[in-house]
Amino acid sequence: MKKLIWRVTLGVAAGVAIYLGFSIWAGAKSVGHALATFNWAVALIAIALASLNYGVRFVRWHYYLKVLGLQQVTVGHSFLIFLAGFSLTVTPGKLGEAVKALLLRESHGIPAARTAPIVVAERFTDLVGLLLLACVGAFTFHVDRRFLAVGAVVIGLGFVAVSVESIALFFLRLASSLPGVRSFAGKLHEAYQATAALLRPGPLVVAVLLSTLSWYCECVAFWVVVHGFPGAAVGMQAGTFIYASMTVAGALSFLPGGLGVTEAGMLALLGQLGTGTGRSVAAAATFVTRLCTLWYAVLVGLVALFAFARRAHVRVQLPEKTTDPAAGAPVQE
Repeated sequence: MKKLIWRVTLGVAAGVAIYLGFSIWAGAKSVGHALATFNWAVALIAIALASLNYGVRFVRWHYYLKVLGLQQVTVGHSFLIFLAGFSLTVTPGKLGEAVKALLLRESHGIPAARTAPIVVAERFTDLVGLLLLACVGAFTFHVDRRFLAVGAVVIGLGFVAVSVESIALFFLRLASSLPGVRSFAGKLHEAYQATAALLRPGPLVVAVLLSTLSWYCECVAFWVVVHGFPGAAVGMQAGTFIYASMTVAGALSFLPGGLGVTEAGMLALLGQLGTGTGRSVAAAATFVTRLCTLWYAVLVGLVALFAFARRAHVRVQLPEKTTDPAAGAPVQE
């Protein structure tokens, strides 16, 4: 938390640089003209759909707290903590939503080892839901499906590693034998127990259904944005496939917010599968979509973070002026 604003600023700067690069590639004047003709009232619909995404995902988050027996976290605190996790989505090193475990520790005294697995389970079920959505077009359109296969493999390996106790315990013993890890082996075991509870069949099915519904809202937001440009269109099936598959690609890149990877894929696929979506319109539609989803989430997260800090008396220390080159050192969404 100590260098929060500095890290967010670096993430924003990286986003601006990436979008500037795409604008130059697509033709800055043409992109500017496309943005000038965009019906910005449509952006409000996209923001409403993104907000619905967050609402459904909050239901999943609070459900996970109940699965772990953490009834002491009130709905109000839970909601602010959940939203606060978005504040670090684009920070270097992708600390991202792991901040939620830290806020629960500072405000309620709950060990981070017990709640950090919720973030892991959220990312796992997000990936499953997005892959299910991507399947609506993966075998219809002529596209490279290798990254979807990689996502499926990651899901399969992760699920096996957690659900097969003998495998999980083997890796825990292996990690505990390492010099730097031995001192917190007990916390690793506690984290594993929580992760295994969250990925039991019952909670897993509920979470995947909620995840699929939530991310479909943002797929619709992407579809709405494209239709906000005069003469541009994309089918709902294609729009769902583009948004879901490129969000998966961004997640697998391990870059903060999938910056660069998600945008490049959306731009390319929209030009291929859309109509009236030339290079400039595709770039503009991608920028507006990310503004209404990723960057809107960061803004909501920052507001929620400081609101929670005031409400729960949790100290959020802003960065001091420093010339220390390690000030922006990455921390591991």
